[in-house]
Amino acid sequence: MSDSLYLTSTTIRAGKAVVALGVLESLARHVGRIGVFRPIVDGDGAHDALLGLLTDRFQLDGEHAVGLTYAQAATYVDEDGDARLVAHLADEFLHLKERYDFVLVIGTDFTGPAPSTELALNARLAANMGSPVLAVVNGHGLDEGAVLNAIDSSTGQLTRLGASIVATVVNRVDPERIEAVRARLRAEPHRAPVYALRDLPVLSALTVEEVADGLGGVVIAGTTESLQREVDDYVAGSGHLQTVLPVLSDGALVVASGDRSDIAVGAAASALSRDMPTPSGVVLTCGHRPDPMTLSLLEASGLPVVAVVPDTYRTLHALEGLRGEIRPTSRRKIAAALGEFNAAVGAEELGALVRLSQPHAVTPLMFSIGLLDRARADRRRVVLPEGTDERVLQAAEELVQAGVVHITLLGSPQEVVAKAIAAGVDLAGIDIVDPSTSPLREEFADAYVALRAHKGVTWEAAFDTMADVSYFGTMLVHTGRVDGMVSGAAHTTAHTIRPALEIIRTTPDASLVSSAFLMCLPDRVLVFADCAVNPDPTAEQLADIAISSAETARAFGVEPRIAMVSYSTGSSGSGTDVDKVRRATELVADRRPDLPLAGPIQYDAAVDEGVGAAKMPGNPVAGHATVLIFPDLNTGNTTHKAVQRSAPAVAVGPVLQGLRRPVNDLSRGCTVPDIVNTVAITAVQAQQVADGAAVLA
Repeated sequence: MSDSLYLTSTTIRAGKAVVALGVLESLARHVGRIGVFRPIVDGDGAHDALLGLLTDRFQLDGEHAVGLTYAQAATYVDEDGDARLVAHLADEFLHLKERYDFVLVIGTDFTGPAPSTELALNARLAANMGSPVLAVVNGHGLDEGAVLNAIDSSTGQLTRLGASIVATVVNRVDPERIEAVRARLRAEPHRAPVYALRDLPVLSALTVEEVADGLGGVVIAGTTESLQREVDDYVAGSGHLQTVLPVLSDGALVVASGDRSDIAVGAAASALSRDMPTPSGVVLTCGHRPDPMTLSLLEASGLPVVAVVPDTYRTLHALEGLRGEIRPTSRRKIAAALGEFNAAVGAEELGALVRLSQPHAVTPLMFSIGLLDRARADRRRVVLPEGTDERVLQAAEELVQAGVVHITLLGSPQEVVAKAIAAGVDLAGIDIVDPSTSPLREEFADAYVALRAHKGVTWEAAFDTMADVSYFGTMLVHTGRVDGMVSGAAHTTAHTIRPALEIIRTTPDASLVSSAFLMCLPDRVLVFADCAVNPDPTAEQLADIAISSAETARAFGVEPRIAMVSYSTGSSGSGTDVDKVRRATELVADRRPDLPLAGPIQYDAAVDEGVGAAKMPGNPVAGHATVLIFPDLNTGNTTHKAVQRSAPAVAVGPVLQGLRRPVNDLSRGCTVPDIVNTVAITAVQAQQVADGAAVLA
C-alpha cells in the first residue's frame, strides 16, 4: 500500500489547487491522519495560500508542512548541483511521514529564480521520497493535439528522471473542447490514466474580498458572505448618476471617488430594487469615506463597500492585474472545483491507483465526505421550501455545483431570483416552483382532501393549504416528484413535521416518528436517539425508536450495536424509569433478535471498553455500542449537546425516522454546512427507499 503521493504541475498556473482539493477529498474517504508537505514555497513560507486552503478545508495539521522557501533552497545548491537540496528535503519528508498515515506532497509553483528547471527538481524529489506522481498539465488554450504533446513532453521528462507516474490530470481545458480532448485521450494509449478537467470561469473570478485585499483596501460595509460575490465587470463612476445607472449590470464592481456619495447610494439602491441590476460591490477611491448617514444607507443595502487610497484611474489599472484564487472562504469555488474533479476522476478509481488500504476508524471528515460521495453516486432530487433564505440559497448552489443532488426551491421566482442575485448565488441548474401559481396546486388539493376527508377538510381549505410551502413541498415528496424535503431554517419543527405526518405518514412497522443524531467523534461515529421529537416515549415506543435508529445507522455505514441507556446497568437497579428501559430492551430482542443489544446499560459502560467489561462482562455490545437509545428527550438532548460541546464531536442531524419518505428538519440557527449535510442525508435516505431497503426518513 502507498503512504504518499507527489502532486506536481508541469508549468505555472495549471490549476494545481483544484486537483489538490479533489485528491485530498478522495484521500479523506480512506485515511484518518493525513499530512501535507510543500518542499519549496514562495515568500517567507508562513503564509502559503494553497497550504492555508487545504489545512482549513480538511482540518489538517499545518505544522512542519513547509520544507524551505526559494531563498533558503538556493543556499543548498552549489557547483555540484542540487543533490544537497534534494537530500535535505527527502529527509524532512521522511520525518514528517512518521506522524501520518498518508502524506500528500505538493510540488513547487514554478515562481522561483529558475522555473525552467523546476519540473526536473520535482521529479528528483518524488523519486527520492519514493512517492508516486500525479502530474497536472495546463490545457488552457490547447487543442487536442497540443494537449497530447504537452502530456508526452512533461510526463516523459518526469519518467526519465526516475519518477513513477500514477496518473495525469489535464486541467483548464477550454469547455468547448473538453469532449474532443477526452475522446482523443481515450483513443491514445497511455502508460497511466489521463483525466481532463474543464476551465471553469468561477474558479478564476475575483471576489470582492480578493479585490479588497489586492488593493490594500478597507471594508467599510458588507458581511462576510457578501464579500464572496464575484466581480463580472467594472464600471467607472465618473459621470452623473443618471449616466452610470444604465451601464450597470449584475455582478459589476462600481469604482468611484469617495466623495461621489450619489454614485455609491445609487448602486446600493439598484441592489435593493427588483427591476435593477445588482452590482457586486463598490470601491471608493481617493481616500475619501462616506459620512455616517450615507454609510448607514450603504450598510442597509447589504452591498459590500471598500475604501482605497489611490485615485480611480490607478485603482482600475491595479484591478486589471489581480487574479482570482480559491480561498478557505470561497465555498462556491470549492464546491465547483470538487464537483468538476469528482465528475472526471472517480474517487474509488483514484484510491485504487494509489492502492489505499481501508480505514479502521471513521473520523468526522471521513464521514462527511463519504456522506456527500454516497449522495453523489445516485443523485436524487430534494425540495427546499424556504427558497428566499440566503443560507438555503447558498447551500443549494453548493450542492448543485458539487454534483451532490438536484434541487427544487419553492417561492415566488421573482423573489427567489432577487434574493439570489443579492446574495451572489448562481441558480443555474436549480428549479424554482411557486406553490401559489403552480398547476399542481389543484391536483395536490384533490389529494389532500382524499387524505384528510375524515377530518372534515373541504376542497377550498385544501386549496388554500397547498399555497403553504411546507405542505406543497411535502406533497411533492408524497407524489414522487421529488425524493425528499429539508426545511426548518425559517420554520418551526412543527411546521415541517405536521404536513409529513398528515400526508406521508409512518411506515407500517413504525408507530411514531423519532429523531437521531449522527455524532461524529474523533475516531468513530455514534447514533444518538431520540434527542429532538418524543418527550417521554413508552417502552413500546422506545423499542420502536431503537429499531429505527439501528436501520438509520446501517444506512450511513455504521454497524448497529444497540445500547438501551439508563442510570443502571443490567439488573443492578429498579424503579419506573429503569423498568421502562428493561421492558423496551426485551421488546427489541423479541422483534429483532438479529440486532446486537445491551440494556439497561449506563452510558460509560456502553462506550468505554474497560467499564463495559467490568459492568457487563461477556456482552459484545458493552464498551462497543454504536447506537445509543436514551429513555426520554431530556436525557437524549442533554447528552447529545454535552458530547457535542465537550468531546469534541460534530453532530449531524436531527435525522427523522419512521416516515415512508424522507423529510428532515433544520434548526433555525443552522449554518450553510448544516443544510448541506442534512440534504445529503435526505438524499441517502431516498436512495434507501428507492432500493426497497428499510424505509427511512
